[in-house]
Amino acid sequence: MVRISEDLIRRRAEHNNGEIFSLEEVSLHQQDIERIEHIDKWCRDLKILYLQNNLIPKIGNLSRHSCTLHISGKTNKCMAIYIAFNSVYAENVGRLKKLEYLNLALNNIEVIENLEGCESLQKLDLTVNFVGKLSSVESLKQNLHLRELYLVGNPCTEFHGYRQYVLACLPQLQWLDGKEIGRGERIQALQELDAVRRLVLEQEADYIEKREEQKRSGLKETTEKQEDPQINQLLSENQNGTHQNPESSSKAHTDAEDKEKEFWEKPCPFTPESRLEAHRHLEDKRRAKEKEREKPKNKTLRTLITADGRVMNVNEPKFDFSLTEDENNCMLLDLHVYRHMDTSLLDVDVQPTYVRVTVKGKVFQLVLPAEVKPDSSTAQRSQTTGHLLLILPLAHGEIKPKKPTARPTSVTSKQNTKKETRPVPGRELLEVDPGLAGSLANIVPKGKESSHKPLQLSQPHQHCGVEERPVSKDFVDDPEVPPLM
Repeated sequence: MVRISEDLIRRRAEHNNGEIFSLEEVSLHQQDIERIEHIDKWCRDLKILYLQNNLIPKIGNLSRHSCTLHISGKTNKCMAIYIAFNSVYAENVGRLKKLEYLNLALNNIEVIENLEGCESLQKLDLTVNFVGKLSSVESLKQNLHLRELYLVGNPCTEFHGYRQYVLACLPQLQWLDGKEIGRGERIQALQELDAVRRLVLEQEADYIEKREEQKRSGLKETTEKQEDPQINQLLSENQNGTHQNPESSSKAHTDAEDKEKEFWEKPCPFTPESRLEAHRHLEDKRRAKEKEREKPKNKTLRTLITADGRVMNVNEPKFDFSLTEDENNCMLLDLHVYRHMDTSLLDVDVQPTYVRVTVKGKVFQLVLPAEVKPDSSTAQRSQTTGHLLLILPLAHGEIKPKKPTARPTSVTSKQNTKKETRPVPGRELLEVDPGLAGSLANIVPKGKESSHKPLQLSQPHQHCGVEERPVSKDFVDDPEVPPLM
């Protein structure tokens, strides 16, 4: 059974920054709650309360305490006395003075009660419950601000005179089951109230007797199921998770399927007991599935790296990919990931010698042909195709020269047939007048011997006519003296 705890209400109070004392609206639907408690203490300013689709049998009940006295035998001239207190905690929804809207649809409520203290109540929704005591609607007379009431799907709506009885008992009501109440309809209901009340009470007594019989038959079936040895054996085997042999295991599985089919196909009245039984059956089935998931499964372990350290190539998601190398000494891995896959489902791990990409538990691993730099690597997704592109800089890359671009040749006229020779870039030639070649050659005095080579002057594709002097026999070539160019 799910209890209303402070943590549950605080989690449902996110719109109020988790504060529960100043909470004005809270939704506790579909929580399998079987008792309303603590709300009147923690949320006194509550105006809207959603409790639909739970297992609540009563709207509220007064708190009561009983004391039981147990006296044991005399021991050592003393008498041991045990006092046991049996308490029923109050489900005091009636203490919510500011409550305006209460939604209790799809529960196990049979009687309308304990709402007299909800002074501000304006709307009450009891759709699809088990309210068969229609006379309990008179307890809402003290809710003077009540304007809307929903009882669709309850057994009391099948009584003859149901609508007239409710209109006559609750004069403050303006809407019943989503239909507005007219003035003439209310006057007619008040005129026929005595006759309608007698008719309603007779049908109510028949329904109550029928319900008592349903409770007795339901209790009898429950006792028989508990005493059935086959069911007890199946339950014990399911709880232990073991069977004697494969034959008994398959037989138990077949029996469980037959029991499941029989449970849902067997006709039964729609009562609070049958609804509780279906809920508990589904809960047991859910717990059995959770136990099956927790059991260790014998899965074949995948090998990503062998015992000797060799990395394997793995492509479990079966993605297409391409591995290329660009001019910037980087490897480009283009992995064809699904286009609409969320990027948070991808886990990329770049190592110097391999790349590993995990996609929803499936591993893609590729050994790289050269070592890369993991710290400098980047990953990005394509916004159009969704592909994953990994840019992996090489760790020992070589600088590759760029390919020369072809230059357009100049168009020359037909008259200039000779090709012009251009000097090599980076080398400048000295232009010398041929008439001054003799005077420049006599820069070094004749009486002194020089270790420099004679000066050679040249023009493009022409040499000056300078005579080279013979080298003396006593000439010593000093390697520290640079040659004369």
